[in-house]
Amino acid sequence: QLYAKLSKCDFWLEKVKFLGHVISAEGIAVDPTKVELVLQWERPRTVTDIQSFVGLAGYYRRFIEGFSKIVAPLTQLIRKDQPFIWTDSCERSFDELKRRLTTSPVLVLPDSG
Repeated sequence: QLYAKLSKCDFWLEKVKFLGHVISAEGIAVDPTKVELVLQWERPRTVTDIQSFVGLAGYYRRFIEGFSKIVAPLTQLIRKDQPFIWTDSCERSFDELKRRLTTSPVLVLPDSG
């Protein structure tokens, strides 16, 4: 059986924030508070910084076409046998991910009719 407390329920909402997404009749979008977080993210200086950024970006990968190719230079730096050397391709990858995360589209739900 499933129980719900009526005082904790909301009905007829136009938008709902859920697990970092905004869900509405238009579709699913990245939560604007997460977009703001990405805009303020500084260039990673350690492997831990890169892991954090790649983790956040990976969570929203469905909004980014070609995600795997874009993130490849950053994931190379996470490898244990790889020295941490920030290159131009890492900078381009970081900037492109930030750009795409902050301008990500609304994913439309398929029409079942």
